[in-house]
Amino acid sequence: MAGSGILYEVNVTLAPDIREAYAKWLGAHVDEMLSIDGFIGASVYVDTEDDCKMTAHYILRDQAALDSYLAEHAPHMREDGVKHFGDKFKATRRVMQTLG
Repeated sequence: MAGSGILYEVNVTLAPDIREAYAKWLGAHVDEMLSIDGFIGASVYVDTEDDCKMTAHYILRDQAALDSYLAEHAPHMREDGVKHFGDKFKATRRVMQTLG
């Protein structure tokens, strides 16, 4: 059914000198994301051609869960990355829903 699942994707490009520390931090960050109501799964991927590029896929129950996350949790979660790594990474995000 269309709209029954939401994929929240975060793509990051890292400065090489933070790659290891970021990967370690990301594990705890993903765990924290999964503790937020509505998040039901996550996977993290590393680009096979550039290990300073990573993608996190978060699966959410529905659009309402995403809306709640964006309003109540996203600012803090995003600030945490900046607090740890400053301007040594760039993040982009997109949202997708299931088709058919």
